[in-house]
Amino acid sequence: MENYLINDIINDKFLDKEIILKGWVHRIRGSGKRIFIVLRDPSNIIQCLIEKEINEKLFEIAKKLTIESSIEISGTLKKDERSPVGYEILVSNLKIIGLAEPFPITKDHSIEFLLDNRHLWIRSRKMIAIMRIRNTILQSARDWFKINGFTEVSTPMLITAACEGGATLFNLKYFDRTAYLTQSSQLYLEALIFALGKVFVIAPSFRAEKSRTTRHLTEFWHLEAEMPFCDMKQNMKYQEQLISYICNKVVEQNRRELIFLKREPEKLKIDIPFERISYNEAIEILQNKGKKIEWGQDLGTEEERILTIDRESPIFIYNYPKNVKAFYHKPDDMNPEIVNCNDCLAPEGHGEIIGGGQRIHDKNQLIERIKEEGLNPSDYEWYIDLRRYGTVPHSGFGLGIERLIKWICKLEHIRDAIPFPRTINRVYP
Repeated sequence: MENYLINDIINDKFLDKEIILKGWVHRIRGSGKRIFIVLRDPSNIIQCLIEKEINEKLFEIAKKLTIESSIEISGTLKKDERSPVGYEILVSNLKIIGLAEPFPITKDHSIEFLLDNRHLWIRSRKMIAIMRIRNTILQSARDWFKINGFTEVSTPMLITAACEGGATLFNLKYFDRTAYLTQSSQLYLEALIFALGKVFVIAPSFRAEKSRTTRHLTEFWHLEAEMPFCDMKQNMKYQEQLISYICNKVVEQNRRELIFLKREPEKLKIDIPFERISYNEAIEILQNKGKKIEWGQDLGTEEERILTIDRESPIFIYNYPKNVKAFYHKPDDMNPEIVNCNDCLAPEGHGEIIGGGQRIHDKNQLIERIKEEGLNPSDYEWYIDLRRYGTVPHSGFGLGIERLIKWICKLEHIRDAIPFPRTINRVYP
């Protein structure tokens, strides 16, 4: 007989047919006459029934089972409206592949314990649902980029100069010199647009931020894109189109997972364009809501929460003061104290998911900004070269994959958006 996944067989086509399933014991319960095994495989879960009076030998084998034991089940598919999937398996044969020792997750569900045992907790239905949605997000992002003429590229993880500021760099000994783990692939993407046009990368980034918030990781997956002959307005259009496309694909492909996570799928059908709010307007809104903040201050977690808590769709905040943004952002032609950049904030209080902006394409202006930030132009010589040889106006953005997942799945903490989180106090397992 052919081996199937659970999702392959939960339809009337397989009713009363003998099938084989392989997976793990997700739950087990029983009485003196019946044993119910909830079998989990990579696609779903299904209840499997063993009755003593039908097969006493099989019943005795089933009594040995423990949570997370790996098994092979043969049986007949039957209708059962009480089952979450509408069917169950009447078992005719059971083979134990790996008998599990007592599973520790069953006795302790504290946050620290689950993080210490993340290698086991990722088998939970919650984490499985999140990881399936994560897969859809990554795949649909790549699909959108392909549809829109972008080329996927690879960029280095080891760098010699900061992109987002030296205070958040992880340094390491690189033979006889110091190198750093990348904070962003942006500078290298800017080099690649001269060869390939519109480009993107999905890769890890590292930030040594001593932040203990619900939305910070020290290692996160970064989707970054860069586009030649592109200004800030076009850049924001790309961002909202990408987010809308991803959300629609998740609703289409992961409705079951969203409902399991208590996330209403219809709330993720996001229309575009997103509302655009200038930094000046954002400061005024915050002040009117009683927040003590002055022009020139950056928007932090709490400010972004206030701006988005009552909203159902993402918003853009644009034209921040240049003193709160990185050196490469292009100063506005009409007001050089602000820069042509944007942050895209997710609704419901989740806050920033994308940072983007138009880059300085004038060589002298770039060198001036590097010096203003107290950086050494010689550390960025290759980056300045891009302005010497065929410079063009260009823009780009960086999307935090885990922040997007946190919003889409409506998670309380970003650590659940990635299988093995890395935070200020956790690098195990």
